[in-house]
Amino acid sequence: MKRVIWCSYIILLSLILMSCSQADKDVVLVGESEQFSDKEINQAIECVKEKFKDFNGCELTDIWYDEERSNSFIETYMNYGRGSINGVSPDNVMVLLSNFTVDESSSDGSLEPNSTYTDWMWILNRESNTSDWTVDDWGY
Repeated sequence: MKRVIWCSYIILLSLILMSCSQADKDVVLVGESEQFSDKEINQAIECVKEKFKDFNGCELTDIWYDEERSNSFIETYMNYGRGSINGVSPDNVMVLLSNFTVDESSSDGSLEPNSTYTDWMWILNRESNTSDWTVDDWGY
């Protein structure tokens, strides 16, 4: 009986350690910003990570904020994208970039199985500088 309990304990411990080693493998890089605080950027990153959970069969490998590239994408978003119609202020828009892999189990049809996506954009906005971030759009 002790042997069964001991084996069960070892198996449980192994499963816990394996799940911990697979959690949060993504690399987060917060670049310098004159527009947003580190806290604001990290809140936006957490918002993207939460949305990314909907991407079945995908693993987020890197996510980062690059203010120069973000501002360039924001200009396009405000002039030609949803920013031109949703009334958001450009001061309350942020673009994050990410890399992720797609395994063979991805079945939603929009992503190529067994592939890697690089510089994938996440466009976030908020109602005011005290509001929570929401993911408004994503892709290339």
